[in-house]
Amino acid sequence: MADTLEAQLKRLIVDTLALEDVSPESIETEAPLFGEGLGLDSIDALEIALAVHAKFGVKTVANDEKNREYYFSIGSLARFIRMKQAENGAAAAAGA
Repeated sequence: MADTLEAQLKRLIVDTLALEDVSPESIETEAPLFGEGLGLDSIDALEIALAVHAKFGVKTVANDEKNREYYFSIGSLARFIRMKQAENGAAAAAGA
């Protein structure tokens, strides 16, 4: 598997949550992370959010109704990170 953002996120989730029975390669990019998918819970979501912020420099706002959408799957999380990084890059360029 190429070291894409999606691959990095899969590894980050497995490592952050110490998912011993899950390999990053076994996580489907568009499969739900919570509930019927990977079966993660709200505590896991918080840990993932902190890890994503630390690694990629992007974060969500508490109680944002879009958080559920952003953290739905690896694919949606990757799209969110790319969007935020693009916004941050544009803001940095505007301030230069």
